[in-house]
Amino acid sequence: MELSTKDRLIQAGLAMLLERGYNHLGIQDVLDKTKVPKGSFYHHFESKADFALAVVDTYMEAVHGALDAFLLDERVLPLQRIRNFFEATRESYKGDGYLGCLLGGLGQELSGVDETFRARIEGCISEIAAKLEVCLRVAIARGDVQRGANSKHLAALLVNCWE
Repeated sequence: MELSTKDRLIQAGLAMLLERGYNHLGIQDVLDKTKVPKGSFYHHFESKADFALAVVDTYMEAVHGALDAFLLDERVLPLQRIRNFFEATRESYKGDGYLGCLLGGLGQELSGVDETFRARIEGCISEIAAKLEVCLRVAIARGDVQRGANSKHLAALLVNCWE
């Protein structure tokens, strides 16, 4: 199935944002790579910032899909679910020629200068941590993690180490 124009732009934008970062991403470079006219770009996105935020949203859809596939599988013990997610992510990065984390890269580049990006990236990271926290709470309740451990802090630690 052929990707829509918008999806082609987003996929190219993801690769280029990972490789170059936001400040070194030119819209013309994305257009040249995708062979999409400028008018079509602006039909889908109001600005470069709007485009980059759409890339983040698409990236997060994939992250949530992977998180849910692993963390919601109740046939697997909770700590193993978390381990499986991180191991699958590592293998995916190996196969894809890992260029870094989109959230981490954009967060470092833009969080101090653009409130919209800071809030969006912080929200994305919080969503990831919340999904991990659910598994960690179950692990604590089962006794797989020391009783009294703070699942929220443990989830934040895992995300911070990953990012």
